[in-house]
Amino acid sequence: MIQWMLFPKSRAATPLALEVVAAFSAAATEIDSAVHRHESNEVLVRVAPALRKAGFVVEASKKRDDKVSVPVLFGLNGRAEKMFDADAYQQAEGFVVEVEAGRGVVNNQFLKDLFQACMMHDVHYLALAVRNDYRGSPDFEKVCRFFDTLYASQRLQLPLRGVLVLGY
Repeated sequence: MIQWMLFPKSRAATPLALEVVAAFSAAATEIDSAVHRHESNEVLVRVAPALRKAGFVVEASKKRDDKVSVPVLFGLNGRAEKMFDADAYQQAEGFVVEVEAGRGVVNNQFLKDLFQACMMHDVHYLALAVRNDYRGSPDFEKVCRFFDTLYASQRLQLPLRGVLVLGY
């Protein structure tokens, strides 16, 4: 079952965000964490065709040439000096997708993903896909609780227009 929540909750999901949700929904039976124990790359492979159809460039493998690098800093003559890798990136709307599995919550990988998306040039939206269940832990709920707290406290203002949390 695919679950999703968009933050801040005062914003409606964009058409592209709904296409990201649809990509995961189309693969739901193949990636359901209650049934499968896929690594993040295995999940990405299953949602990649629909993401590509929505205009995303998707990481093809862990080889350097197959990664999707998004600029962070620019140096001499405007060349990208620092880049962060994303699982998928749609440049026109500045939308990054990160898919996490076991370490998504237990190792706080979702926080690293959030930080990197905030640093990426012209990135406005982040989709974070995490398991609904990881070894009995409700990871999707934990990530949503984190973002509920972050947005409710108003102590930290993110430079993103929206964060889409997906549970698979």
